[in-house]
Amino acid sequence: MNATARELLATEIDSETLHALRGIAERDGQPLQALVEEALADLVRKREKTEPRSRVMSVYRSSLDALGPLYEKLAK
Repeated sequence: MNATARELLATEIDSETLHALRGIAERDGQPLQALVEEALADLVRKREKTEPRSRVMSVYRSSLDALGPLYEKLAK
């Protein structure tokens, strides 16, 4: 059993999203609460991540290689 302190969260959610979530819970044989907790934990990890995504950095580097001199002129 998880020893982490738990708190009650009451919120409203779009009906279609809730319906889809319930379907996933039933299909996967998991309680709805487990899926909601997983989704919220994923959101927290995503938002707390301080490093940019690798795809974003790749596009940035390509842009910098191709347009670096223009960026320097615009910065002046």
